[in-house]
Amino acid sequence: MKIKIISDSTCDLPKELLEKFDISIVPLTVVKNDEAFSDGVNITTDDIFAHVAAGGNLCTTSAVGVLVYQEKFAEFADKYDAVVHINISSELSASYQNATLAASEFDNVVAIDSRNLSTGQGLVVLKTCELAETAVSVEEITEKLNDFTSKVESSFLIDRLDYMVKGGRCSTVAALGANLLGLKPCIEVKDGKMSVVKKYRGNYAKSLATYVKERLSNRDDLDPKYLFVTHTPVSDECTNAVEAAVAEHAKFENIYWAKAGCTVSCHCGPGTLGVLFAKK
Repeated sequence: MKIKIISDSTCDLPKELLEKFDISIVPLTVVKNDEAFSDGVNITTDDIFAHVAAGGNLCTTSAVGVLVYQEKFAEFADKYDAVVHINISSELSASYQNATLAASEFDNVVAIDSRNLSTGQGLVVLKTCELAETAVSVEEITEKLNDFTSKVESSFLIDRLDYMVKGGRCSTVAALGANLLGLKPCIEVKDGKMSVVKKYRGNYAKSLATYVKERLSNRDDLDPKYLFVTHTPVSDECTNAVEAAVAEHAKFENIYWAKAGCTVSCHCGPGTLGVLFAKK
């Protein structure tokens, strides 16, 4: 089968992988000062951070509309046997619902709920690329992807909480207490939803090294194909600590350092880093 694979911009896959597997991207909308921009097209994470640092309000993101999906699917539906689109988790955005509605207008288009975000979603996209090489039907791909989504482990460690406070996801009192105690919350995606699963204490670089060790060491259930270290801007000290920890505790065939896109950046801000991978 000749299959076209598409994803939302929230997959955060590096350009080299998008080009290697000919993956097309549908950008989410980023709203800054009531003006709409296309994620990764005419607004970047650097633009968002500079805007907030200058005193501006947090930027927000909104789902891709049904008509936008219909236009994108129509671009490829007649050229391929099938089109498979991978969405950000339906628990985090209405994009999957909108993509499903758009796909219903075509006989050969299907939307998949990644139950994830960022390069966790990206891992589902790459799995789709792998399955597309040998699958005999879209139904087979869909079934295997729905099984695979539960095997993806996505988490991030956050250094600063000001973005979460401004976004209403953390109270000022809670953030003050966390800052006084030097706490760094670890946010994990479970069943498509984000939740705080643990808090690390102390220096961020040392906390990151401990976090990586706890995520990767003494495990025989890890799929060795891909590991993503996905991040917003962090210090060289943090980068070095994570590189050393990954080298010590993990053996992956492909390790990619990926820049977190606008969606993660809008909610978590600078000083956010996670390791994302799949289980066997």
